[in-house]
Amino acid sequence: MKLKTTYSLMDELLASKDHPLPEAHIKHQLAQMEKGLHALETSPNPTERDWEVVSDAVNMLETMVELGACEDGSGLLKDAIEAMALAGQRHFKHGVIRLDAKGIVTLRAVLEDYAMVIQAMSARSMIHCHRVTEKKMHDILKGKTRPQDVVVKKLRKK
Repeated sequence: MKLKTTYSLMDELLASKDHPLPEAHIKHQLAQMEKGLHALETSPNPTERDWEVVSDAVNMLETMVELGACEDGSGLLKDAIEAMALAGQRHFKHGVIRLDAKGIVTLRAVLEDYAMVIQAMSARSMIHCHRVTEKKMHDILKGKTRPQDVVVKKLRKK
């Protein structure tokens, strides 16, 4: 199964090594993630897509830390991964994807950190991180996981 990627190697090579992604691109991406988090916090029936866009921020930040683009000295990322896994598990038990209070606070902080990093990193570095993250996600979908990976089965509506 061939999985679609957002960026190609050529996109990465042609991206600016000195300037961030275009402001419109950053705003759109952050707005989608913020909308997803808001739905996980307050919507009576958050969607799988809401969970996915918030997970994207967590996964991207994890890649940035792994590549040395930023640090996670406080362990916030581990807490965010746990919060997203618990939200997914709630879906299986209760039929609704939901964050608990700690998860809301943690993921708000992660989105704030992600917003700072995406605005500071060069477009080339961001695209590289995106490509590495997508490769990790594609590997997970193919059953190739690493010991530190936390996998929640694909969410399905009842």
